[in-house]
Amino acid sequence: MAKIPKPFIDFKEDYPEVIQAYSSLGKAVHEAGPIDHKTRELIKLGISCGAQKEGAVHSHTRKALDAGCTKEEIKHAVLLLLPTLGMPSMMAALTWVNDILDSEK
Repeated sequence: MAKIPKPFIDFKEDYPEVIQAYSSLGKAVHEAGPIDHKTRELIKLGISCGAQKEGAVHSHTRKALDAGCTKEEIKHAVLLLLPTLGMPSMMAALTWVNDILDSEK
């Protein structure tokens, strides 16, 4: 997995009980249904893009790569934003995704 951002590391050190609870919740929801890991990561990327959360888009792009998603699959997930959220939102998300994809070269 890629380098974890310092603010997250600091939060984890300052609030270990909160991170433990958050991690447990994340694990529970991931295991609650039949969707495979790779597809879950693309869904979470799409949610992050739609919510316009740059840090989450960065994180979920890394997680999608770690789950075995190709760069083309990740970009396709972002492209799917276009008809629903419009060009500006899709382009912003694509820029954030490319921050990570370009750093993987």
